[in-house]
Amino acid sequence: MKKKKRNFDAQFWSGTKKHSVPELLETFFQFNDLAMVKEALSTMVQCSVRKKARITDHPAEVFHLYQSLWSLVRAGHVIGKASAKWTASPPPEAGASKYLMTSLSEEEYRNPVPVFRSVFKACSREELEDFLATVTYFSLGKVRCREEKITVPYIQLTKMLDAASLLTERGLTKQNART
Repeated sequence: MKKKKRNFDAQFWSGTKKHSVPELLETFFQFNDLAMVKEALSTMVQCSVRKKARITDHPAEVFHLYQSLWSLVRAGHVIGKASAKWTASPPPEAGASKYLMTSLSEEEYRNPVPVFRSVFKACSREELEDFLATVTYFSLGKVRCREEKITVPYIQLTKMLDAASLLTERGLTKQNART
């Protein structure tokens, strides 16, 4: 059966329109380093709620991050809707992982696929997309947003980033529907 490729609107940051979910996750982390994305997202959130704080250096990078995270949210939503159909390789038993300090619990670290379902139970796709638009807009401007509006989506997006990184590292595959 032919792999279905969806349009996650990634052409603006990745150069191609169509991706499968695993391809999009891999492309996202080819363009973005996890630690740098989390730091930039944290800076955007801080600048969104502080008075007299805004991002003045490299606003194009903020917009690039917004676009790539928007595509990641869309791909994560696909995984979350059918998390029983997706599987990832188990974590390696030997050796320490670079994910010692993440937002994931031990169980979520072992199996990051259900994280996407829990993220979209806490926040809808639209709420996460609104969060991204809000922090992008307010971090670049002089007006501030209310902190209560962005706290939960920020935490959930951070969990999704960690889970997506683990899935990229281990490999994400779709289980055969006939098994």
